[in-house]
Formats: sequence, structure tokens, C-alpha cells
Amino acid sequence: MAFIEVKNLSKVYTNGEVSVDALKDVSFEIDEAEILSILGPSGCGKSTLLNCLSGIDEPTSGQVIIDGIDIHALSDNDKTRFRAFNMGFVFQFYNLIPVLNARENVELALLTTGVPEKQARRLSVDTLDRVGLNQRAEYFPSQLSGGERQRVSIARALVHNPKIIWADEPTGALDTETSKELMDLILDLNKTNNQTFVIVTHDDRISNYSDRILHVDSGKIVSLESVKV
Repeated sequence: MAFIEVKNLSKVYTNGEVSVDALKDVSFEIDEAEILSILGPSGCGKSTLLNCLSGIDEPTSGQVIIDGIDIHALSDNDKTRFRAFNMGFVFQFYNLIPVLNARENVELALLTTGVPEKQARRLSVDTLDRVGLNQRAEYFPSQLSGGERQRVSIARALVHNPKIIWADEPTGALDTETSKELMDLILDLNKTNNQTFVIVTHDDRISNYSDRILHVDSGKIVSLESVKV
């Protein structure tokens, strides 16, 4: 059994009498500790697919089975709990809280799941060190570069040691050199921690860091190809 099984996933958005098929009967599998890129043009359904895979959005039909659990069969509370303990999220525009420093932004991900404050602080400092930001822990987002802010968001995603990291255009707001540094970091974390990374991107250069690339267009899978990393 694959670590993640996607079976006949469809998503239809309805606005009055108008319906849009964002995903059309999508099926594929993801192995544990794999880096999978989801590649395609803007508006092709990449982010909708990521949201349905992670349980943020509810598909119209189909299944997403993660480590043997059909996540869309869970209650809302159980699904939220499953995400909190098994998933980390990285977004294009960081989603950091501006009034909290880097360490506090990372700590918050633990405090909301009931981790004691002292333990949360220790783990957040350790995780910031892992992403190369131990000297910037007390800096606020406005005092950090774009690459540093994205490293904070990666630390926040990693701090509770999730099985899966979902990343939606994580390099979209970064220049070429910073993007390369960030992807080198993701590759290193993947190899060190054996965590699964699923990355939505439109950038061929980023997808080349992956084990496989899932090409999507108009809500359908066009191809699924292996990449030599």
C-alpha cells in the first residue's frame, strides 16, 4: 500500500447555475519520503488538488487515503487533529504573524496543539537552527529577507515533525538564487528526516529537485514522470 493513495478525486465549484470542474477523476499514489512536484499552468487545478489532498478543502467525490486513513471520512474535529499532528504547510507568502518574532511564530504551531511552553521554546529554537536561522530567532518578519521568512515558515511546518509537508509555490516570491538555496534546504531535510514533500509549482527548475513530477492541466493528470535528483 502506498503512503498516500488518491482515488477518483473530483472537485466541482458551483456558483448559481454555473459549475466548474476544478478536478476531474484524479487518481495517483505518493510514496513515503518522496518529493513530488505538482506542475502546471495557472488555474489548472494545482492548488485545489493540494487543498483536497491535505484536507483543507472537501472534494466533491473520491478518496484521499494517508497512511491507511481516509481523511475525508473523518469528522471535522478528527480531520483538524490529524492535520495538526501529521502535516506541515508552507505557502508562497509565508503567512507569518508580523507581531511575533521568528521563534514565536514557530512556537505557536506547537502551543496550539498543547505542547508545554518550555518544550515549545526548545523545539522552536532547535528547528530554527536546522534551517540556518539560529542567529535570527528574535527578529520579526519585517526584519528578515524573503528567503529568511520562508525558512521561518519551513521551520514552523517542521517543528512538530510531521509525516508530510505540503508546499504551495514556496519559491514564488523569491529570486532565482534564494529559490535554489531554499530547494537545497528542502532536499536536505527530505533526505535527513525521511519526510514526504508535495510541492505545487509552475517552475520547471524547482520541479527538477523532485523524485517525480505530476503534470496537471484543466483539472486532469497529463503525466506522472520520474526525475533523477
